Amino acid sequence: MKIAVFGAGYVGLVTGACFADLGHDVVVRDIVEQRIDALRRGEVPIHEEGLVELIDRNRERLSFTTEVAEAVEGAEVVYVAVGTPPTYSGDADLSAVWTVVDELPVSDDRIVLAMKSTVPVGTGRTVRLRLDDRGLANVGYVSNPEFTAEGTAVRDFMHPDRIVIGAFEDGDGDVVERLHEGIDAPVIRADVASAEMIKLAANAALVTRISFINEIANVCEATGADVLKVAEGIGLDRRIGPSFLRAGIGFGGSCFPKDSLALKQLAANSGYNFQLLNAVIEVNELQKRRVVGKLERKLGPLRGKKIALLGLAFKPGTDDMREAPSLVLAGRLHAEGAEVSAWDPVADGSVMLDGVRIADSALEALDGADAAVLVTEWPELRDLDWSAAGSRMRNRLLVDGRNMLDPDELRALGFEYEGIGRA
Repeated sequence: MKIAVFGAGYVGLVTGACFADLGHDVVVRDIVEQRIDALRRGEVPIHEEGLVELIDRNRERLSFTTEVAEAVEGAEVVYVAVGTPPTYSGDADLSAVWTVVDELPVSDDRIVLAMKSTVPVGTGRTVRLRLDDRGLANVGYVSNPEFTAEGTAVRDFMHPDRIVIGAFEDGDGDVVERLHEGIDAPVIRADVASAEMIKLAANAALVTRISFINEIANVCEATGADVLKVAEGIGLDRRIGPSFLRAGIGFGGSCFPKDSLALKQLAANSGYNFQLLNAVIEVNELQKRRVVGKLERKLGPLRGKKIALLGLAFKPGTDDMREAPSLVLAGRLHAEGAEVSAWDPVADGSVMLDGVRIADSALEALDGADAAVLVTEWPELRDLDWSAAGSRMRNRLLVDGRNMLDPDELRALGFEYEGIGRA
């Protein structure tokens, strides 16, 4: 089939490239001319494992444009993969979604509008009314939420746990299901509202597990238990499983914070107080700030102290710094009067971090540091020569925010090691 994808961000590019790899003809449209020009030159503006190779392999079936008419000409399915960031009230900002809906040209051909962007429950119904008001009854609507994680998005798309399709008309759902032929995964057919809720509920379940194990980690610190052993023990229970039971300094990224806040606000707008999700969000925010408390207990007042942040992206395998714990840490450290240096192998910290010295290497970031905080579990940090690192620091204090390193090895090198939830 011919597919148009609106949005050339993390979701849109992966969606377009993967559908092209399945044999479809895909046009990706975005309003940012520089991004489209770069893609036409073969330059991929985001860091995502396997995406460059996927785009290169499918150049004959994959094209890029800024023009709506060029994108939708002959398209049987139009995917919406634009951003839906939170507003000040906590609601999802759907302005980009409405722009796509309003830009759809009138056509006699049957087109399916498929929503890949994460939207509040009830959005599909509103889109349907808006299409009807424009006289576009021939445009079908399908909710087809994405369940890809940055860093593994290509693999997640091609080998998903499930494919969720919610449609007002069964025939439109059939079209979207046929698009995924070649992918071996269960297909969940649902009404539109349920498909929208599946996406939000899945992410809410995951962030709940993260905040739960972080709470357990904090109790472990107070009682002398080791959260790594606790997580291993409970994770072997088949009713629980090991996924998302890694204690750390909290979740970030473009999805979890936004989607949890959107579901909380959706519930509030519907007259329900989602108390559990309120607590999950609060725990996550406090978890990021606990690192500053650890530093103060070891160093005293942080004014004039030099702190190195190792890793800036919200997770390894991506250059995305949206809602990353590093942003909160840098802000809090600056507020306490500390000098901050930072390093990341792919994320460009200079774009989002004012007043932070961005180093070209982890060792350079550690020069003269009174303490280091491991923020992102990049493999490069596991392989770092920590003996050399310690020799460049003024004070060998390491807060391992991801419990990535071996405490005994670090202590043998003269480091004072602080993990998360480790006695």
